[in-house]
Amino acid sequence: MKAAAALIVLALGLAACETASTDAGTADYDALKRATADCTAQGGKLVLKEEGDPQRIDAYVCKRS
Repeated sequence: MKAAAALIVLALGLAACETASTDAGTADYDALKRATADCTAQGGKLVLKEEGDPQRIDAYVCKRS
């Protein structure tokens, strides 16, 4: 019984890791909020690169004011 429970927990953990990695690079609300805060702390402004895909976080750059 304990072995079955351990296998279920392990399977759920691996499934969570797989789903988390599929969103890597997505410019969702949280990623943009973190990037904006980091950029502001450096004295810049987060802007979308020319011809950048607004749905990808790597399409944004921190420009110094």
